[in-house]
Amino acid sequence: MAKKPFFTLEDAKASFSLFCCIYGVGTLGMPGNFARAGPTIAVVAMAFANVYSSVAMSKVLLLAPKSVKTFSDLGEWCMGKWGRWLCMLSQMGSSLLIPCVYLVLGGTLLDDLFPNAFSQITWSILMVLTVLPVCLVPTLKEGAGVAFAGCLGTVLADIIGVALVLYGMRGHPSVPFPELKFSHVAGLFGNLAFAYGAGIVIPDVQRQHSDPTRMPRVVGVTVAFISCLFLVLASSTNSAVGCQVTGNLLYTIYPDSETGLTTLGFAPNWGAVVLTYLLMQLHITVAFAVILNPAFYVAERLALGMHKTKQLDLENPVSYIEAATPDVTQGRNSKLTYVSVAGADHKEDVDEEMAEYRGGVNTIKYIVLRVVMIVILEVLAIVFRDHFSDFVDFIGASCMTLNCIVLPIVFYLSKAWDRVPMYEKIPAIIVSIVCTLLRAWLLRDVHHRKESVCAHGQRRRIPILLGREQKHRVLQLHCRARVVENLPSVCTTSSSCSVRNL
Repeated sequence: MAKKPFFTLEDAKASFSLFCCIYGVGTLGMPGNFARAGPTIAVVAMAFANVYSSVAMSKVLLLAPKSVKTFSDLGEWCMGKWGRWLCMLSQMGSSLLIPCVYLVLGGTLLDDLFPNAFSQITWSILMVLTVLPVCLVPTLKEGAGVAFAGCLGTVLADIIGVALVLYGMRGHPSVPFPELKFSHVAGLFGNLAFAYGAGIVIPDVQRQHSDPTRMPRVVGVTVAFISCLFLVLASSTNSAVGCQVTGNLLYTIYPDSETGLTTLGFAPNWGAVVLTYLLMQLHITVAFAVILNPAFYVAERLALGMHKTKQLDLENPVSYIEAATPDVTQGRNSKLTYVSVAGADHKEDVDEEMAEYRGGVNTIKYIVLRVVMIVILEVLAIVFRDHFSDFVDFIGASCMTLNCIVLPIVFYLSKAWDRVPMYEKIPAIIVSIVCTLLRAWLLRDVHHRKESVCAHGQRRRIPILLGREQKHRVLQLHCRARVVENLPSVCTTSSSCSVRNL
């Protein structure tokens, strides 16, 4: 029997789809993660739990019957009705809150690009109006070209942003490193969970593969590769500035309107800054409607009675080998590379799904429902516009941790306990418990930070430096750098280490 290749063309297409779904806004916080926890701890926290949970999701899908098509179906098969609702609520939370983050970030980016034109709130409203027509399209499946455009925008924005930091901080002395504390190490957990968001899309990608038994390898290789990119992105910035970087890469390179200098004390090329912001804005615009589509679908099912599903055969799970044998008579179109996270139980019948949106009454109902949902998101974006980092941490801890780390591992262990070796069970249980505890701690911490801001007014943030001696050392470093470059020193003002409230 001929040995199967390690990675086929179809594997590469599935890997590409996963890559486009994961690599996004979450990359902006990677340098800040290193600033909080240092390189070693950040790498371990970044890779292990997320790679293992993603592979566990793929493995448990191989054990499931053919009727299990979506993340919610998997939850019902593993934990009954409670499992379905748990998966549905966490998925709805992700699908609704992540676009809300996009509105917050998008309004801020446009406000920075065109200062004094409109307020941040006005820019956010204008952004909603521009993406509203796309959101009202009945069914939206993320084509490979659209996914590539959004993903490419993020990749290029990260490259330009890191290059600006490396060039601006060239010739610096040794950089300061953080004093490791539990609160700062645990604080990166929410951002990392937000950055890794592959869990809920793995069922859709795996169902489209002609040989599902290859998907655990595809998922593992893809997430490991993305972890390497995260490592390169974060370590490059960390090597130049250490713990001086802010929590968002975009705001690290943005110059002050009066001095023309960034919070790190260098003068960036304004054209490069504008290009970086526009590329990230491209990703936000592309991803907004795509990520909202699952929430639209579920809301239409619950509120309007659309998309009724047939009773699933979740009582008779098939074996690993039975699930691994695809039906070759189905005539699968291997050229399709899109990913849809809409959770449609009858995706194969596009005409049947489209028919539910036709007719005057049906059209008005679904349009009104979607507009109301988008308006609610815009209100939330306005409320949280000054707390971007806290909002990202909250989403990562509340939703992404649950549906991308904890639930996949719990599902896998519950269905494959007898066949999982002890050396795999122990770390899997540890990861689940630790992530659950960190999730609870971070939710409490985010709530505490929000109450602190409400009690004491607007919060003033500085680069992630711990200890008075380190702060003083960095100010001296900046002052010497300004003298060498014949630029105005920013070390004598109180705003030298301040950054905008993220």
